Amino acid sequence: MILAEKKKHEFPTAFTVLFIILIMAAVLTYIVPSGRFSRLTYDDVAREFVVTDQNNEVKTLPATQSVLDDFKIQLSLSKFEDGTIKKPIAIPGTYVQIKQQPQGILEVIQAPVTGVMDSVDIMIFVLILGGIIGLVNKVGAFDAGMGALSKKTKGKEFILVILVFTLTTLGGTTFGLAEETIAFYPILMPIFLISGFDAITCIAAIYMGSSIGTMFSTVNPFSVVIASNAAGISFTNGLVFRIIILVIGSIITLAYMYWYANKVKKDPKNSFVYEEEESIREHFLKDYNPDVVTEFTLRRKLIMILFSLAFIVLVWGVALNGWWFGEMSALFLGVAIVMMILSGLSEKEAVNTFVAGAADLIGVVLTIGLARAINIVMDNGMISDTLLYYSIDMISGMNGSLFAIAQLGVFSFLGFFIPSSSGLAVLTMPIMAPLADSVGLSRDVVINAYNWGQGLMAFITPTGLILVTLEMAGTTFNKWLKYIMPLMIIMGIYAAVGLILGVYIL
Repeated sequence: MILAEKKKHEFPTAFTVLFIILIMAAVLTYIVPSGRFSRLTYDDVAREFVVTDQNNEVKTLPATQSVLDDFKIQLSLSKFEDGTIKKPIAIPGTYVQIKQQPQGILEVIQAPVTGVMDSVDIMIFVLILGGIIGLVNKVGAFDAGMGALSKKTKGKEFILVILVFTLTTLGGTTFGLAEETIAFYPILMPIFLISGFDAITCIAAIYMGSSIGTMFSTVNPFSVVIASNAAGISFTNGLVFRIIILVIGSIITLAYMYWYANKVKKDPKNSFVYEEEESIREHFLKDYNPDVVTEFTLRRKLIMILFSLAFIVLVWGVALNGWWFGEMSALFLGVAIVMMILSGLSEKEAVNTFVAGAADLIGVVLTIGLARAINIVMDNGMISDTLLYYSIDMISGMNGSLFAIAQLGVFSFLGFFIPSSSGLAVLTMPIMAPLADSVGLSRDVVINAYNWGQGLMAFITPTGLILVTLEMAGTTFNKWLKYIMPLMIIMGIYAAVGLILGVYIL
């Protein structure tokens, strides 16, 4: 009798990983006590403060500096009046435990549905992007463009990595480029593959570019600026120091990426995604044949120019005009309509191609909704404030370098449960920043610990963008962990050293 070959165990998909984490988050709501800080919000119409306590009871108070002082909120009233601080902030010393809010089976099942409803704006953006990719592929513009590009970059392929990493890093450090990078993978992955890189290198160039940029933010309004305002200091404090840290951190990351890419170039079997290479290439290069020269016609050039201009307009809109997914989706929908006209396809063929392209990214959009479900379960379980309260209690009494490193650890830990940079800033800074005063340190140290701690955790946080990214790239979380963990350890040590230097410099 011939024994059947033992089936090889495969790492679960992004959906399964997220659902396991969703269940773990629900279990935490039974273990971690529910609790809340009171919140203070400024009503700019009535010009008064609105305080919401732990029982959701609301009272209004006059918007005066003395009210802030009474609450031990060490912020200027002007920061509320000029709109610098818009979100509710936690009031120091008001944490109380409340009735446990466990999330059972029904809540776990409902959370993905609610997550999809909450994430519909980004989902629409991704689906429209998928439709556009389908159109560009159908008319052969990608094939022609990649053929022309591969000739020009031959022998200088790593310049592509440096360019993509640098641009995404600049986007991350200046305006918080993150979710917007989802649009880059369908475009850049084929280019990286035909340039001899594996999928992991493409992911790293884009994802780690934006991650390093947001981790070592310099003027990012959604992290360092809002955190500095919530801490009662100017974001320009320590700016030169942050720029130096960003530059050195970027060089370290690029060196690691070069080491890995060079190792794969010498032997493709060194790639962490070697086993999936064939399926990845089939997905992204299914119509590309290096032996067949696709003519770069005027029609194809116009479509690629239009496609490229859309991303330039996107960056302009996000960075300077406060665009979000509604505006970005409208931009790409308009581009899709113009492309249909330029494509030379019949009306039916153009529409069907667009729909088929959107359908290719259904798995990605469902991953986005499931990731949001984890945050919903934790929010409804009321455990985020409790974790913050215990974290504060743990680091109280520390001083000097130990305090700075402990803050890095605390913000890395909280960053897993509160992936929103602005949300974490307004929740923690009114409480964390005064702790620096009590041990004789600059509040800049706390700002850096917040930025670097949360940014470090973003390398692997499943509730963030990484699983969505991996789903688009066609690989799994364990392959990413193999790649990123050595770099994560290096950057963690680097951030700790930077904080210690900041203790003596800032």
